[in-house]
Amino acid sequence: MCPSWSLPSNVAASGSWDGGGDTRRRVGGRGVAIAAIGAAALGLGGLDYVTYPAPLPDFAAARAAYRPSEAWLYDRNGVLVDSARVDFAARRLAWTPLERIAPVVPQTIIAAEDRRFEEHGGVDWLALAGSLWGRVKGQRARGASTLSMQVAGFLSPELAAPGARGWRDKWRQLRAARQLEARWSKPQVLEAYLNLAPFRGEAQGIGAASLGLFGKTPAALSRDDAVLLAALLPDPQGSAARLAARACRLAQARDCSVYQAQAASMLGPARSLALDPGLAPHLSDRLLTKAGARVDTTLDIRIQRMAAAALRRQLQGLGGSRARDGAVLVVDNESGDVLAYVGGIGGASTAPSVDGANSYRQAGSTLKPFLYAQAIERGYLTAASILDDSPVQLDTASGLYVPQNYDRGFKGPVSARAALAGSLNVPAVRTLLLVGVDPFRDRLWDSGYRGLTEDGQYYGFSLALGSAEVTLLEQAAAYRSLALGGAWSPLRVTKDQPRGESRQVTTGPAAWIVGDMMADPNARAATFGLDSALRLPFWAAVKTGTSKAMRDNWCIGYSERFTVAVWVGNVEGDPMRAVSGTSGAAPVWRDVMMALHARVPGRAPARPAGIEARQIAFDGQVEQPRREYFLAGTGQTRMAAAPREARRPRIVSPVAGTVYAIDPDIPPDRQRFAVAVAGDVVAQRLMLDGRDLGPASATPVIAAAPGQHRLGLVDAGGAIVDEVRFTVR
Repeated sequence: MCPSWSLPSNVAASGSWDGGGDTRRRVGGRGVAIAAIGAAALGLGGLDYVTYPAPLPDFAAARAAYRPSEAWLYDRNGVLVDSARVDFAARRLAWTPLERIAPVVPQTIIAAEDRRFEEHGGVDWLALAGSLWGRVKGQRARGASTLSMQVAGFLSPELAAPGARGWRDKWRQLRAARQLEARWSKPQVLEAYLNLAPFRGEAQGIGAASLGLFGKTPAALSRDDAVLLAALLPDPQGSAARLAARACRLAQARDCSVYQAQAASMLGPARSLALDPGLAPHLSDRLLTKAGARVDTTLDIRIQRMAAAALRRQLQGLGGSRARDGAVLVVDNESGDVLAYVGGIGGASTAPSVDGANSYRQAGSTLKPFLYAQAIERGYLTAASILDDSPVQLDTASGLYVPQNYDRGFKGPVSARAALAGSLNVPAVRTLLLVGVDPFRDRLWDSGYRGLTEDGQYYGFSLALGSAEVTLLEQAAAYRSLALGGAWSPLRVTKDQPRGESRQVTTGPAAWIVGDMMADPNARAATFGLDSALRLPFWAAVKTGTSKAMRDNWCIGYSERFTVAVWVGNVEGDPMRAVSGTSGAAPVWRDVMMALHARVPGRAPARPAGIEARQIAFDGQVEQPRREYFLAGTGQTRMAAAPREARRPRIVSPVAGTVYAIDPDIPPDRQRFAVAVAGDVVAQRLMLDGRDLGPASATPVIAAAPGQHRLGLVDAGGAIVDEVRFTVR
């Protein structure tokens, strides 16, 4: 059925259909309408295109992309030891879950920033309308930005870029907020806001704000803290007065003095993160290199605290004018785990950032145990062997080497046990002559001392006295090898570090004998006394060392369970004042050892196979009779030192090859040198270039003309007993 049409009036009047013009108008009008609709659609499409926000990540992706500015160091039990800032663009701590934030904080911030947060879908249209109406009336515009809109801006910075205030920017932000809420839950939006919002200065997120401004974790924040944080959000760089006024309005408080005082305090001098223990800053500097990293170490925070406290007490007692710096390491012998790593404690230090535990310093006498162990192992010495502690001059390529003891005195014939325990220098040099400089250097290299990059001849005879540079870490690892019967393996500082393979460096019997020598309080009594800091109420082997010019003081020792290494000195290299081997590092070593063994005292290690014990006596009253230990097959019951008068007479000064230089500015009669002769010289005479100088016992002082000279020692019959040649220039 066709529809009926009514004709227009003009058609009826004329009796003919003359509607062409109207029809054209209708067709033209419909085309305009279609064009208008198309244009509108195109315009809306264009509007949609220009206001379409960048895609936003889901909550899981946003949280995974979050990067703290910090990295954290944990002990072996998961307790925070230290942290370090790695990224300096902003201060962000670890992402804080909503359940770890005091509930009053999100409640207060929602009330202040977005009170219809739970009701809207990302855009608070009522607040937006109110803001627009205020603009129309010329009033100060009120903020209509929701938490969702702000989170969208945090995730897509172009939405909240400086200057992004136009209608297009706002519309994109509105659409982004609705897009966000379509995929995120309200708790997720709130959690992201609290972790991404800037609070003050460079502090971003609730973690950095709560610790930096209040010295608390987010879970410990109070209502007043929450009010101050909410007041800070609209103007993070505002003054304390403006912050207090805003907080007072938010809290609807009558007395604003509380907020005024709190605002002044929290915006005062920058606070440190009070809950960061800061116990291992030097290790943190080494290990924390990646933002957001968590490094699980082998440290034990209890032992770390104790070692740091012991070092701090000692340095405070010494005073900054005597020694400013120190370092302590504690190692578990069985596992090789470093339980304490104290690279320094600051205080009076003039270079607190220098890691004293990993810096190369001159070793002093701390290398002697490895020298004696090598000599015993090779059968050159036993612990009872007699060594001569008397003046000696050694001719070297660079001139005379004249080793002296710490006290500038000499003890004559001493056993190797007493020489090592008492840290005598001349016997150590004589032992090095037996072992050889190059073999000893190689033994030290095998024991982990990687600072010895030159061959033995570079160090010369002074290597016996510790002229090489070592680190405290190397010292701890090397002494631990003695505790383990001569087996060396690398130390571990992190739990993911694989345990290195063990290698035998010193034989077990030699390592045990040397440990017994270092643990003998009677053997060290002549040098250190019977009641020094080295003596403990349980078994422990220990060695001290002092470098040239009193720049470094060491004390390293071990029980059957722990190795403790201590260094005290000045990291800038200037000498210490009035600090000896037992007054510098040794008290720290003792305090740490006593604390480590407070419940279970140390026990002497079991004697390994390959060692025999003998009751030994010394002729000539060199030392008192005692029980001594020998490598199997080398045991003795009597040891004797040749009486001084029975020793072969010899010239000890000048040393063969010595070159003397005449100074033209010094009167000739003042440029004489003494001749020294050792042994039985009752009937001996000295001859210089065939000229009789008189009895050798008279120790004449001579002057010689430029040129080569021959100094001879002759007996009563004129036979040459000893002869040296020297040069005067």
